[in-house]
Amino acid sequence: MAFQCQRDCYMKEFVTRVESCCPAELKHEINGKKETVKGFNVKLQDTILFPEGGGQPDDHGVIGDVAVLRVTRQGAEAVHFVRSPLEVGQEVQLKVDWERRFDHMQQHSGQHLITALADTMFGYKTTSWDLGRQRSTIELDTPCVKPGQLQALEEAVNERIRAHVPVTVQLLSIDDPAVEKVRSRGLPDDHAGPIRIIDIEGVDANMCCGTHVSNLSHLQVIKLLGTEKGKKNKTNLIFLSGNRVLNYAEKSYSTERSLVALLKTGPDEHVEAVDKLQKSVKLLQKSNLSLLRDMAVLIAQNFKNSPQRGSFFSLHKKEGDNEFMNIIANEMGTEETLVFLTVGEEKGPGMFLLAGPSGPVTELGPRVLEMLQGKGAGKNGRFQGKANSLARRGELEELLQKHCSLPASEEE
Repeated sequence: MAFQCQRDCYMKEFVTRVESCCPAELKHEINGKKETVKGFNVKLQDTILFPEGGGQPDDHGVIGDVAVLRVTRQGAEAVHFVRSPLEVGQEVQLKVDWERRFDHMQQHSGQHLITALADTMFGYKTTSWDLGRQRSTIELDTPCVKPGQLQALEEAVNERIRAHVPVTVQLLSIDDPAVEKVRSRGLPDDHAGPIRIIDIEGVDANMCCGTHVSNLSHLQVIKLLGTEKGKKNKTNLIFLSGNRVLNYAEKSYSTERSLVALLKTGPDEHVEAVDKLQKSVKLLQKSNLSLLRDMAVLIAQNFKNSPQRGSFFSLHKKEGDNEFMNIIANEMGTEETLVFLTVGEEKGPGMFLLAGPSGPVTELGPRVLEMLQGKGAGKNGRFQGKANSLARRGELEELLQKHCSLPASEEE
């Protein structure tokens, strides 16, 4: 059967009746994490909430005042997952999240139009597509799309939009000869009822279960953002349709204004300004690394020349890297000295190096990992890695110093 959302894609509210309500669970994303939610699967006499299918995500909405978290299709029926039970036989009013629905309509009809013209103009078949949250992608069966072809395709799709081409829905029986003439990637195994055809007048006829605009003018505009290399000699064509183009333009303009304020140049000079900044940063980083290397050598020499030096040396520095720590250890010599070095935020993440005689390093290395909540490994008298927290560094230093039985310590 066709649902009410398929018969009238523009209907925003609808009155129907609850046919069944059964306890169920749903894996639902909450604040970026997948969690299992307990609730109920509800079947209605009919629905204006589209169940996920044909590459199109499901609709959001409410049944009465109960939010619908997911809509899926089971054969000829739509199943609505809600957190609160609904009384069987109860008459209920459905409301669809229209902003989400119309966005899906614009992207899906836009995909049909792009797919049809890419095939007609260049013979590039669509093998799959993805309706993303911010942008959508069409996988074309070609190793590449030339820039000139991309421009011609964008001009052609927007020309059809400006021409106010009607989009109609036909319902055909599965044995109708006309079914063989339409574009299709096949029917799902549990398909039931008539075959639904989306007909873009004079452009395309395609088998599809999704929600669509009734006229290409409702797409407003399509922007082809570019292409990316796909899998197995295919190309991913990235596009925006309708309100997404307007949102993209607004966001781009906002970013442009922010860059003007930061870079103190007009939009046309932004790339050049950023390029100069990157080169300056690289020079500063190079100078900083050189200074850190010189400092590492001086730190090691000061320790070696100190008449009060002992068998333990400890140092923490906010700036530095693995090379900085290894230079100190190499210059100092660790055959008779246990060296404990850390770099990073004092109570935050960082890196560590424990170097010295193989026996103590092998024995103490796991303890260092435990106290710094770190990950690392060691061999040949060196144990180093990353620390998730340096908060217990002082405590660890005392432990290492006691192990050496000497008071010599240096902090910076």
